[in-house]
Parts: sequence; structure tokens; C-alpha cells
Amino acid sequence: MTTALVDDRPKPPLLGVLGLMLGIFLSALDGQIIGTALPTIVGDLGGLEHLSWAVTAYLLTSAAATPLWGRLGDLYGRKGAYQWSVAVFLLGSVLSGLAQDMSQLIAFRAVQGVGAGGLMVGALSVIGVLVPASDRGRVQSVIGILMPIAFVGGPLLGGFLTDRLSWRWAFYINLPIGLFALVAVAVAVRLPKAERVRAPFDWAGVALLTTGILGLTLVSSWGGTMYSWTSPLILGTGAVSVVALAAFVLTELRVPGPLIPPTLFRSRNFSVAQVLGFLTGAVMLALIGYLPQYLQFVQGASPTTGGLLLLPLMLGMMGTQLVTARLMGRPGGERRYPVLGGVLALAGSVLLLFLGTDTPVALASGLTAVAGIGIGLLMQSTMLTSMGAVPREDMGAAMGVVTLLRNFGGSLGMAALGAVYTARLTASLEARLSPADAAHLTSGGGLTPASLAGLPQTVRDAVGTAVSSGLHGAVAGSIGLAAAATAVALLARPNPLPGPGPEPSPSSPEPQAAASA
Repeated sequence: MTTALVDDRPKPPLLGVLGLMLGIFLSALDGQIIGTALPTIVGDLGGLEHLSWAVTAYLLTSAAATPLWGRLGDLYGRKGAYQWSVAVFLLGSVLSGLAQDMSQLIAFRAVQGVGAGGLMVGALSVIGVLVPASDRGRVQSVIGILMPIAFVGGPLLGGFLTDRLSWRWAFYINLPIGLFALVAVAVAVRLPKAERVRAPFDWAGVALLTTGILGLTLVSSWGGTMYSWTSPLILGTGAVSVVALAAFVLTELRVPGPLIPPTLFRSRNFSVAQVLGFLTGAVMLALIGYLPQYLQFVQGASPTTGGLLLLPLMLGMMGTQLVTARLMGRPGGERRYPVLGGVLALAGSVLLLFLGTDTPVALASGLTAVAGIGIGLLMQSTMLTSMGAVPREDMGAAMGVVTLLRNFGGSLGMAALGAVYTARLTASLEARLSPADAAHLTSGGGLTPASLAGLPQTVRDAVGTAVSSGLHGAVAGSIGLAAAATAVALLARPNPLPGPGPEPSPSSPEPQAAASA
């Protein structure tokens, strides 16, 4: 009966689906554009030691807000929740483009992240109840057009805007896309009122989850760098985070309308997929965040050229996701492809250890492809497994969990590996120059890829060696994360949906609709 109801839904207008897909597009585009513009942004505003927080602030608030948007959509209307998330994202984009120093940029990126937390989960939740199985091909075609533009064109666009206009346009470019998405969804998307879930909102869960995520991110960023791991501040913050997360779990088990329904984790493969999503987010952000630094400061590439040099990584991720979407339906795919993705991500990360100051540019660019293929396999297989394991009424909450853990993993990974990157870079600069010169370059010296060319050769060599050393530290961390992902993938079951035939039907459009998301 459920299948018939889903298939009898009217075909959604292409304009409405496009407006929803633009939310996923904006979420993906922002990270790709900012990655290539970040070296210039940090150099212009000053404060290389705060580089990771320009990304971490965005990921942190995005991770904390994701389940909030998902549950708000389930309770009060998915269309309205999606539109509000787009509006908040655009507000943060404008403010980030107007930032005058790193403190402002970090704060405004946090605002932008609050909105970003609802872009993907909101779009996927609406698609889950809007698009019938017969229209999965149409949705797939829209994604097939937009996502390659974001993954492949994002770095190029970010470099072009930075070179030709200003890095501020890397944020302003979101405005026309977001405004079109708002208008398209307002005009074309009509959802049945019955799709809402009636339950009190879990405000206690929101507070506890946010506290736990913030605390762990601060510990991973500060520990071993700004403060000793055994300092009272680090130990106290860590203890507060653990208590908050434990209280969050207990709260979710008791409240009538939990932010993250515990029933989602009854599926073993859903649980495994969330751990993999967490680890994959950390690996992906570590590479996307610090490879542009290497390509621009060590290889001497401009922001535009740096975007071109990242094409093997992005094409590997994008192409693999498209292929995986078609292969996951085969028996054993829920275990085979995550394991293969973990192995390739591990091998690709190991290859990146060979990047140095004397590595040929073409080889440095090509070596990133292996890691990209592995990350693409992990991202797509975990998304499809998650979407196929939950009922339609919990789709918003489930997509909130998926996006939450992936962003939370990216936030922790960027903070922790960013601390390693900065520590190694600073130590290398101090060893080759002097503590005063190193502090000048990393804090207020306005060090950008463009300004580096005008510095003495000894300084250029020292910066190149230091950035390579920092990258190796971040890559070493990604190797450990990829190894853990491979081990976790082995826990997946080959047959995740053994129930009766009609049960998976409500979820059948989503895997296709979310391909490459």
C-alpha cells in the first residue's frame, strides 16, 4: 500500500526540484570555493594561526544545527525549514564577505554555518516526500548537472574570483544562487500538510548536543598547542563535553520527540554508515583544507591554477559517486564499496606523504586522485545505505544525523589536524628563520601566495619547507582516519534490508535523489 501511495504522487515540477537541488549545490559549492581562496583570505586579514577556525567555525555550527533543521522540518514543515536555512546561509555569506579581520570572519562563518546545516538535510527531506520513484531519473539528471559544477568548478571559480575580483566574491556568489532557490521552492514546491510529525521540540537535546560538539572541537583544536593536554582547561572542557553527550543520549531515550530518534540506530548498517560518515568528513576536510596551501605556497600556483591542480581530487570524488550510485543496489554493495573506499582513501593519503618542495607539479596534482576516489566511494555508499534504512516519516531526522556526523567529523578533523599543521609549520619557520620573523609571517605579515614572490629567496624556501611539513602532519592524521574507516567498514552486513519487500519502497527515491550529494 505504501508503494502505491508513493508512486501515485503527482510528478513534481522541475523548477521545484531545481530549487531544492540548489540547496545541496550551495552546500557543496561553498567549501570548494573557500578552499582555494583561503590562503589569500588569511593573508589579507592576517592570522595564519587562525586558518583552521575559518573553516571549523562554519563546520561546527553547521554540525550542531543540522539535526535542529531536520527535526524542525519534521515537526513544523520541511519546506519552511529549508527556506529559512537558505535565508540564514545567505545572511552569513554577506556578512563574511564584509569581514574586516579574522575574528569577524570566524564569527560570520559561524552564522553561515547555522544556515548551511539545513541546506542538504532540508533539500533531501523534501525530496524524500515529494519525488515519486518514477521521477528518480529526472532528479538524478538535475544532480548530475549541478554537482560536477560544484565539485569541479568550485575550486576554479574560487581561484578566478580571487584573482580577478576579490576573495569577498567567493561569498557574494552565493546570493544569486540562493535567491533563485528561495523563489523556485516558494513557487513550485507544494507538500501535503499531513507530512508533519506532531511532537514537542527537543530543546534540551539541542543544548546538550551543541555543548558536547563545541567542547570536543575546542579540545581537539587547543590540546597540545595552546594548552597542554593535561592542563585543567583541556581536562575540564573534555569532561564537560563527555557529560553533555552522555546526558544527550539519555535525553533522547526519554523525550517524546527526540532530536535524533534512537530507533534509527536499530539498523546495524545505519550505525556503521554514521561512523564512516564521521571519519570520511574528517579525511575530506583535512585534504581539501590544506592541499591548496601546499599548491599555492610551495608549488607557486595562483588561486586559479591551484583550483585546476585540484581537479584530479575533485573528479575522483565526483566520478566515483556517480558510479557508486548505480552499483550499490548489487548484493553485498553495502559492505564491498565502503571497504574499497577506505582502502583507496588510505592508499591515497599515504601517497600524499611524498609531496615535497621538489615534487613536480603534475605529479603532485595527479597523486590526489587516488584519495579522491576513495573518499567518493565512502561518501556515496554511506549516504545511500543510510537513506535506504529509515522510514519516510523519519527521513528528516535521519538526514540530519548523516549530515551532522559528517560535518562534526570534518569540524573535529579540521581543528585537530589544523593544530598539527600550524604547530609543524611554525616550528619549521622558527628553525629556519627566527621566532620573531616566524610570528610576523604567520600573524600579521600579510603572507599571501601573491606576496610570497616578492620576499627574499631564503624566506620563500623556508615557507615552502614549512608548509610541506605542516601538510605532512595533516596527511599523517588522515592516514589514521582512513585506516579506522576501513576497519569500521568491515562491520557492515552484506544484506542490510532483510525485511518484507514493500518496506524499503518509501526510501527508494532518496538514494537516487541523493546521488552525489
